[in-house]
Parts: sequence; structure tokens; C-alpha cells
Amino acid sequence: MNSIKLAVIAGLAALCASQAFAEDTMGTMTMMKGGQVTAIMPDGHMGTMMPDAKMGAEMMKMAKPIKHCMMIMTDAKGKAYMIDTSTKKAQAECEKMAM
Repeated sequence: MNSIKLAVIAGLAALCASQAFAEDTMGTMTMMKGGQVTAIMPDGHMGTMMPDAKMGAEMMKMAKPIKHCMMIMTDAKGKAYMIDTSTKKAQAECEKMAM
């Protein structure tokens, strides 16, 4: 259950941040559809799904709202990393990127 929770949270963050890192879409971002779940794996690949109402309700019991801007990046080999945006300076950079 904890791994699903972590995957959901990381996936949501990744979906929000992934468009910012794509060279061909620099400056544009998309939003997730209501109820959409995105998972991101350590090797950088992602998957999305639209769960049925029962599965969505179960996932929401484990979910926590995102409190601040989050960033995910990949290295040259494709491994995914979550950037610590807990400082005010990092938050400002994250929010600037998301605009």
C-alpha cells in the first residue's frame, strides 16, 4: 500500500513537472484530467490510467495533497530524481518554471 501511495504522489509530481523538462515543449505545461493517476518509475518511464470509481476511492484514502511545487528530472542515463524544493529559493525557481 505504501508503494502505491508513493507511486501516486511521485506520479502526480512527475506529470506536472515532466512537460517542463521536455525540450520540444519548453514553456508549456499540461494539467492532469480529474481522476487520472500517473506513476513514474526510477528509470524515468511513466504510465497513466483512469481508475474506476472504486479503485479511485481506495487510492484517495492513501493520497495526500501536494503542498508546494515539486520537480522531477532525469539524468543522461534516464534515471529519475526528485528535486528537494523545501527551501524558499528552490520554491521560487520551481514556481518560476511552472509559469
